[in-house]
Formats: sequence, C-alpha cells, structure tokens
Amino acid sequence: MCSVGRRWGRRQRALLWAVLLAAWEAAWGQLRYSVPEEMPKGSFVGDVAKDLGLQLPAITDRGVHIIDRGRTQYFDLQGKTGHLVTAERIDREQLCRLVQKCVLRCELIVEGEMAIYEIEVEITDINDNSPSFNDIELEEKISEMTALGSRFPLPDAHDPDSGRNSLQSYELSGDEHFSLAVQAGPGGDQRPELVLAKALDREEAAFHELVLRAMDGGDPARTGTARIRVTVLDANDNAPVFSQAEYTVRVPEDVPVGSVLVTVTATDADEGPNGHVKYSLKKQTDMVLGIFDLNSESGEITLLRSLDFEEGDAYELEIQSRDGGGLFDTAKVGITVTDVNDNAPELTVTSQLRAISEDSPSGTVVALLHVEDRDTGANGEVRCSIDKDVPFRLQNSKGSYYSLVTARELDREQVSEYNVTVRAADGGSPPLQSSAVLALRVLDVNDNAPVFAEERYSARLAENNAAGALVLTVRATDADWGQNARVRYRLAEGRVRGAPLSSYVSVQAETGALYALRSFDYEQLRELQLWVRAEDGGAPALSSNVSVRLLIVDENDNAPQVLYPPQAAAAAAAGSGAVWSGVELAPRWSEAGALVAKVVAVDADAGQNAWLSYELAKATEPGLFRVGLHSGEVRTARSPLARDAARQSLVVLVKDHGRPALSATATLSVVLAESVAELLAELGSAADEAAAPGEPAAGLTRWLVLAVAAVSCLFVAFLLLLLALRLRRWRRQQLLPADSGALRGVPVSHFVGIDGVRAFLQSYSHEVSLTADSRKSQLRFSAGSCCDTLPARPPPDEPAPLLGDDDLAGARPVDSASVPQELLLWLFAIGESPRGRCRRRAPPKAGPP
Repeated sequence: MCSVGRRWGRRQRALLWAVLLAAWEAAWGQLRYSVPEEMPKGSFVGDVAKDLGLQLPAITDRGVHIIDRGRTQYFDLQGKTGHLVTAERIDREQLCRLVQKCVLRCELIVEGEMAIYEIEVEITDINDNSPSFNDIELEEKISEMTALGSRFPLPDAHDPDSGRNSLQSYELSGDEHFSLAVQAGPGGDQRPELVLAKALDREEAAFHELVLRAMDGGDPARTGTARIRVTVLDANDNAPVFSQAEYTVRVPEDVPVGSVLVTVTATDADEGPNGHVKYSLKKQTDMVLGIFDLNSESGEITLLRSLDFEEGDAYELEIQSRDGGGLFDTAKVGITVTDVNDNAPELTVTSQLRAISEDSPSGTVVALLHVEDRDTGANGEVRCSIDKDVPFRLQNSKGSYYSLVTARELDREQVSEYNVTVRAADGGSPPLQSSAVLALRVLDVNDNAPVFAEERYSARLAENNAAGALVLTVRATDADWGQNARVRYRLAEGRVRGAPLSSYVSVQAETGALYALRSFDYEQLRELQLWVRAEDGGAPALSSNVSVRLLIVDENDNAPQVLYPPQAAAAAAAGSGAVWSGVELAPRWSEAGALVAKVVAVDADAGQNAWLSYELAKATEPGLFRVGLHSGEVRTARSPLARDAARQSLVVLVKDHGRPALSATATLSVVLAESVAELLAELGSAADEAAAPGEPAAGLTRWLVLAVAAVSCLFVAFLLLLLALRLRRWRRQQLLPADSGALRGVPVSHFVGIDGVRAFLQSYSHEVSLTADSRKSQLRFSAGSCCDTLPARPPPDEPAPLLGDDDLAGARPVDSASVPQELLLWLFAIGESPRGRCRRRAPPKAGPP
C-alpha cells in the first residue's frame, strides 16, 4: 500500500509540473503536457481553454477540435470543460519502443479564427514491464580444458520500460564453478558474461545448472529469469573464426521479402564434430526481431518482412558461430536501408469553410491543409499547387501547414460553387502526388438590383374594358439567390386627372401582372403613363423602375352628333310655334350643283370610327337634291321645275365607319321660291299651319311692311356711307335698333343665317360682324365682281317698289312684333347693290297671295 501511495504521489507531481510547463508554452503558440502511460480513457491531460484564454462557449462557437496525425486518436477535447483528456489507453512501450523519449503530437484547430496550436504530450514511463529473456532455457557447452577466467557471452534480457524502470542489473546463482561479469556495450547497454571461476572436470560433473536473473530499477523492482544448463565437453583445440569481423550491406527499402541480404562465413580447423560450425544471433533487439532470419547452417541472412526506411534506416546484428566443441566466435553485421520514393505525400484538410460570402475581402482564409511526406531528401520535399483558373491561392502558413486564401473578390452570380483541387507532389523520380478536393459554396450578397426583361413596356387596351381586365405582365429577374432574388412589384406614386394612379390600375406584387381597375373611356383618357418598381427581398433592398405606357384603343361607342341643323333648337322652336326653324331657302332658278345647305356633324370617336359619310335617306322629290358623301353639302341635282313642290323635306343619314357602324339623321326643310312674294307666301303658309287654331294672321303683313321700310332705310344709309368714305369696309354702323335683341352668329359659307331661313347669295363675298349693339356691327363687301341670281331691279335713281300694288293689296297685314330680325337682314341683303356693279333682273309680278 505504501508503494502504491508513493507511485500516485509521483504522478500528481508530474501532472503539476506539466500544467506549469503548459502555461509557459501557451504564450508561444505551443502547448506541452505530460501524462503517464496506461492512464484510463478520459484521464485529464491539460486545461487547454485556460492555457489559451478561450471562453467555454467559444469552444463550440469557434469550432475548436483536436487533430491527431497518427492512425489512432489518442486525445480529445471536452467541450464543456475545455480539458484535454486521453481518448484511449496509451502504452508507451508500444508507441515508442524505438525512442527513448516518447512524445505524441497533435494540433488544436480553432476554425473560427483559422488558428493552429501545436500540442506536445510526453508519455512518461511507469514500471509496467518486467525484464525478460528471449529464451528462458539456455544451453552452454564448455570444454573441460577451458582455462580459468574464460568468458562466455550470455543472452541479454530486455525491458521495454525506460529510465530507472528499465533493466538495471543481473545476478547469477546456482554453482561455484561460474561467476557473472557484466560489460558495458557501445550504446551503454549491459552485456552479461559467464566467467569460468573453477576448473571443470567432466568426470566429476558433466552438467552444471545455473539461474540468470535480470532486475529493473522500479519501485518495487521487477525481475526476469533464465535457466542456463552448462554441458562439459571433451577437449576442443580450435575455435571458429569469421571471415570478417564486421559485415556491412546496403539494401533499398523495397527489396522483396525472402531476399538474401548477406551471408556470413566462419571456419573451424578442427575435424569432425569439433569442426562443424553453426550460426546464431547472439543478440536480438525489438527492431531486429521478426525482420531478419539467420540460417544456422549456411550463415545466410534473409528478409522476413518488408523494410520501411521511415521505420528504421539501419540495423545491427551480432552473429555467433559455435563449433561442436563449444568454442565460438562473434561478428557484427550492419544493414543500412536506403530510401525509396514509396510514400506519396499525405495531404490532410485540417480546417475548412464550407461556405464563404461573396463580399469577403481578398486574403480570407478558406482552409488549412497539412502536408507530410515520410520519405527523406528530395523524395520528401513536397510542393503544393492548385488550378490557375480559380480565385484562390496557396500560401505557407507554418511549417508543413498551408492556407488556402482568396486571391480576389468572389462573384456568386458568375460562379456559385467551387471545387478546388489541391495537389501535393514530392521531388522523387518519378514524383508521387496526392490531392484533396475542397468544395466551397459562395454565399449570396444582395449586390444586384432587379432587371426588367424590357427597357420599357407598352400595351393597348380597348376602351369600355371590364374592370379587373389584365393589361400586361412586367417581369424582372434578379441575379442574386434566395431571398435576395425574390422580386416584388408595386406602382410608383402618381395622379391621373386629379385621382390617384392606384384607382386606375394595380400591379400584382408577386407576378407583376398589371390590371385595370376601372373601365376606360377613350374620349376622356387616351394614354396612361406610369412607372412600375421591382424590389428584391435583400436587406437593404435594391430596386429598379420601368416605364409602362398604356394606350387606350378607341371603340365605336359614339354615334355621330349633328351640329347643323341644330336638332335641339329645332325642337325648341317647334314647341314655341316659330316657323323659321330648320328651313333652308333655294331659288327656283338654281342650276344643278347649286349649294343649298350643309349638314355638319362630328363623332367623338377617333380614326376610322370618326370618319363620317353622308347620304340622302329620304326626300320629298328624290331626284332634286343630292348630298356630298364626305362633305355633307346639300346641292341641287338638277334645276328645280315648276311642278316641284315649294317645300321640300330632306332626311340626311350621317354614318361613321366603325364596326358596327353607328348613324344619326338630320332633317332639312328647303323652300323653293321664285320671288320674295312667293317666299313670303310660303312662309306665311307655314306660319298659318304652325299657328294655333283661331289665331289672327294680320301680324304677318304688318311685320312685312316694317321689314321693307327698315331694309330701305338701312340700304340708303349704307349707300351714303359707302359713297362718303369710298372704302370697301364698313365700320361700326347701326344696323338694327339697340333693343332688337341679340343676333345669332352667321356661319362662314355662302349663306347668311336668319334663324332657320337661308337666303341664297351665290356670288356675294362678304363679311358680317353683328353684335347685340347695332352701333358696333359691321358689314364688309369684297371689291370683286358679283352677280347674284335674284331678280333685277331698277337702278337706285329709279327705285322700284319691293312689292307691287297688287302685291300690297293682296298681302295680309303683318305684325311687326312677329317678324324676326334675321328676315329683315335678309331682305336688306337681297335689295342692295354694292357700287352699282351688280345687275338685277326685274322681279316678276307676284300673284295674289
């Protein structure tokens, strides 16, 4: 129990020393610990987190782990405590049987920092092995004639422990004829020898039994024993002699198994059994054991298993030749193994990023690699390389470690994933190489704004569309990935005709479909300009705009509208009993093609839907009038005949060119008159028909008399003014009394408007400007020639009565209040002759009314 307590005390002191040493080494990027061998799995080695200054949560967050270069993982890192512990039971003698100091190396990788810390753990020896002999039963043959003090080598004992726990001493017991001598070998090892202390006598004792004991220096000490049987032989004069005291041979490490490496030869001058020589390995170390075989008869040394220069580059054997009489000789055999390039470089990915952001700066560490070649010289010189067409480069970071870093900025939109092949080749001939493939995914950054498929969009939409109709679909794509590439659409703010744009159209946020929210009317809105914005889902979001032009296409949804003759005015006049509404005048002496009236119509539509054509749908005398197809002018198709009715009714059809075509009608009343008397008669007749039953007609005659007098006065006034000024223009002359009411505007044509009555002035060129105040009215005549078709009258010096005696006698009294002012103006117009250049025909006698 005391020995056990002292043993654990030494272990605790060793651990304390290891901790103090590790704290000093941590500052230099290298940790060193010490742990005894044969510790159970999970035993504490060192506090890595404390020595490196790592917080416990950071061990998991930064990806801290241990990498062992051997085939077996001997150490592990506890994430909860940050302690380095043993992962397996460690046997120092098994791992480090060829070296005195057993050190295991591993690396601590901090992936979050791409940092490497080397850890060295020395495995200290404990006395867990006893000294042992290869053969526990030994036999020595010694001649009885052997001189006192002769020495005979004995096999060495082997103790795999080190230090004080290794082999320390030998003891011999069992017979007084022999003693033990221990010699120090070239390497400091102890070589036991059997010394003859007393002469032998075969007749006295043919055999001697001895016990050889080997002891180590452990506490407690361990021992190993071998039994030696000495056989006393008759006299033997000559001992075997080797041809060479030392044999040397160089063999490549790839020499085949079973090859004879060297042959040793010893000769003995004796004859018979005393001259027969056998060979044996006097000393076999652990390095030699199981590698070489010695033929005891021929002395050939053959290879039992493959050599490995990396495990051992030199071996030394001690060969003993012994004859039948027990005499022997020894020789050394040195075998040197030469290196062959039989080991490809070992390329290990120590730490690697699986993904990297595309905006990572140049020089960002992507992976840490460790390369090692077990060969030596040029065969062990390793060169690492990668492909040239990748944006990465290799740089040596520390010792046999390489860092793979970015050589320039990455662009995920061009290459989203890289498979980087790292190649390691040695300097052998031929060179051996190995490779590792690093898969690296490039993470997206929102560095691309959405791009529309077209620079601008335009669409045509027929008016009167249904609300919710699809107009068009805009489409934008984003070169980014994931949420950064998710595009949403919306309308830019705007107003149309005072209303928000969003009340006219809407865009579907996910698909970009543009819908009309209301029915459009071409006559109110012909074009709609708007902007659609595409915005991605990045943070911050990127966006782009596109112009959308929406053209409203006209539909034939408006019938032609007749402006002249005014239908509303005609209906109002008919309701009030006026006889002048919708009446056009045409002389009976009109020639074919004479302009009678013009139907004016418009269509609110556009294009072909607004092209109007006119045709005569109905007429009192079908062949008398014709209508211009595109002008709407009503002209005489032939000269009126006496048999033609004085009052003609025309229905003009106005039709557009839409599909289907829409139309409207205009009704014209044309009065054919030969003279003023006939005109008055027709008008009077129309007034009688339009008047209510029982209403007197005397007012008409009174109005006619007043009209003739007014026209004469005005004519004389105009004539005097023309003669006095000698000008062709009339300026501000009183035409009508100021209280006569407003005179309606006269259209620019060959007619002068008289509220439903049209006087045909075929050859006059004139301008009339009338206002509500007669003092501001103007009448302008052109200086050109004129020739009207009204009946001629006497010159101004011989005025002829406007109506004959018979006409006056037969005329009915006219009420001046019932005669329209337009009629008075017309009567004035047909009675004047500017500058006497127009000849007039004498009117025919008017018949009785």
